[in-house]
Amino acid sequence: MAKRGTSTPSNTIGVNKRARFDYFIEDSIESGLALQGWEVKSLRESKVQLREAYVVMKDGEAWLLGAHITALPTASTHLTPDPTRTRKLLLHRKEIDRLRGAVERQGYTVIPLRLYWKRGRAKLEIGLAKGKKQHDKRAVAKERDWRREKARLLKFS
Repeated sequence: MAKRGTSTPSNTIGVNKRARFDYFIEDSIESGLALQGWEVKSLRESKVQLREAYVVMKDGEAWLLGAHITALPTASTHLTPDPTRTRKLLLHRKEIDRLRGAVERQGYTVIPLRLYWKRGRAKLEIGLAKGKKQHDKRAVAKERDWRREKARLLKFS
């Protein structure tokens, strides 16, 4: 018999909520991360912030910049952790080439969307995105409000 009040743990570590508000997400790709030991411990405690993070293509590799992983006070005593260090993304060559082509030729941006666990490994979902203008954000909000109002009207009729 299952215990009451317990639930299965979520595999999501952190979500970039501003990404879908500020960008049109065209495509998403799963990527691995090259992490240090103290970072993994902090991720297990969900001490991560992806709000101002972005991905840069440099020298044929993808790098995550601006992601803030807060070090735990008990992480390590013999090293000084850098919470915003540049982290390498683990992608296949074809994926890197496709992302680089979209960024250079078509004006896309690569942003992190979600950080999660998959089979004991930290994975980062990155999105190929186009920036939204202010009037686009208003149109999306207007459409969302209209759908909510329409559902409310259909519920009562």
